[in-house]
Amino acid sequence: MSKPQILLTNDDGIRSPGLWAAAEALSQLGFVTVAAPREQSSGTGRSLPSTSDGVIQEEILEVHGQSWKVYAVGGTPAQAVQHGILEILSQKPDLVVSGINYGENVATGITVSGTVGAAMEAAAMGIPALAMSLETDTTHHLTYSTEIDFSIAAHFTVVFARLLLEKRLPAGVDLLKVDVPADATPATPWEWTQLSRQRYYIPVKPKRASWDIPETVGYDLVRDLSVEPENSDVYTLIHKRHVSVTPITLDMTARLDENTLKQFAH
Repeated sequence: MSKPQILLTNDDGIRSPGLWAAAEALSQLGFVTVAAPREQSSGTGRSLPSTSDGVIQEEILEVHGQSWKVYAVGGTPAQAVQHGILEILSQKPDLVVSGINYGENVATGITVSGTVGAAMEAAAMGIPALAMSLETDTTHHLTYSTEIDFSIAAHFTVVFARLLLEKRLPAGVDLLKVDVPADATPATPWEWTQLSRQRYYIPVKPKRASWDIPETVGYDLVRDLSVEPENSDVYTLIHKRHVSVTPITLDMTARLDENTLKQFAH
């Protein structure tokens, strides 16, 4: 096939408006195959649980008058990527895009993100990958709210997807993580950033009278910009109101010189 092959997934599920905004926008660059979790799968990271059923359902969805054949996968975002590459597509995709997510994925908590986890799985399978997220109020997380306008985030999805299709990632970079401010426009600048070391989403104790009452740990958004480096993803997104583009490596080895490690273990 002459057109670039793009595999698109997300963690919000197959019927997310953010997914479809990305699908429409990316279709100008190549042939888009959508393989996304059947259910809402936020917070699943790069997990590959043995309890997933792996069922793949072909569906036809109508999006703005256009019919799309899509694949709803019984599994996590990372598993949707695996099924997409190994079973659904007849050839290895040129690019995997994950998103557009309801809510920013910043700081050290990105390993919790199913959006980033799907891109990490694609990168681990040797495919250029892009994780796209849009800053939203936490009340819109885990929803399919139509109050959110994904058009600008879709614009930047195309910008960075085109970059990844046209150029190889620099050595040592496995995927790009992009976070778009809620008030961005096509003219909003973008910057290379590093991960903040803050805990951006803070776990919150369940409110229940007894442990046998079903309840999960919640989260609050807490951030302190006074301790943020100006090139962090949090500072760039929240204070500068610029698009944050973070190069991510799958190599999580701490960068320490040998003498420091020797002194630590002495």
